[in-house]
Amino acid sequence: MIEIHQLTKRYGRTLAVDGLSFTVPAGQVTGFLGANGAGKSTTLRAILGLDRPTAGHALVDGRPYTHHRRPMQVVGAVLDASAVHGGRRGRTHLRALARSNGLSPTRVDAVLDEVGLTAVADRRIGGYSLGMRQRLAIAGALLGDPGTLIFDEPLNGLDPEGIRWFRSLAGRLARDGRAVLVSSHLMTEMAQTADRVVVIGNGRLLAEDSLDAFGPSLEEAYVRLTEGASHV
Repeated sequence: MIEIHQLTKRYGRTLAVDGLSFTVPAGQVTGFLGANGAGKSTTLRAILGLDRPTAGHALVDGRPYTHHRRPMQVVGAVLDASAVHGGRRGRTHLRALARSNGLSPTRVDAVLDEVGLTAVADRRIGGYSLGMRQRLAIAGALLGDPGTLIFDEPLNGLDPEGIRWFRSLAGRLARDGRAVLVSSHLMTEMAQTADRVVVIGNGRLLAEDSLDAFGPSLEEAYVRLTEGASHV
C-alpha cells in the first residue's frame, strides 16, 4: 500500500503540497483527483522518489521508494508515456527495463501480450500512436509484477476500446490484491473505474472516501469540493 503522511513540498516560495495525508490500500482502485496545479504530480513524484519532500513522508509498503532494492518489483508507474526514446523498438525498450531490475526477459513477452502490443513490438517507438505509447508505458509498469501501481492520466490517447481495456485492467489488478492509484481529470471514467476517491486542492486534502460516499454524481461532488477550496 501507499501511505502519505503530512507530506509537504516547497519549490522556493511556492507551496505545492501542504501537509497532505492519505492512503492507497491494497485491493482497491483509488482515484486521485484535483485541478491543474492542485499538487497531484508533485505528490506522485514524491512517492516515486523523484522529488524529496520538504516535510512528511511518502511510503510504499512501509518504506521510501528509494529504499527498495528492486523498485520495479514493488511499484509500477506511468507518469509520462512520451518519455521514451523514439528510436528504440518497443520490445528492446522493455528488455532494457527488465535487465535494469534483474527481471526475466520472458516477462517482456508476457506484458506485451497483456497490453496488446505483440504485433507491433519490433517497430520503432517513434512510429507508435499516442495510444500505443500509453500501452507500452503500462507494459513497463507491469514488468516487475508489482504489488502497487501508479498511473498518471493513463487514458490519454486511448480510443474507446482502449479505455474499456484499461478500466478492466485496473479492476483486475485491484482484485488480485494490488494497490492501484489512478490520477485522472476524466470524472465519468473515474466514476466507472475507482472504488474510492482522494480529492486534493491547493496541495491539501479535500476528501478521501469510497466512491459511493460522493453520491450519484462524482463530477458534481468534485465541483462542490474544489469550489470551496478555491475560496480558502
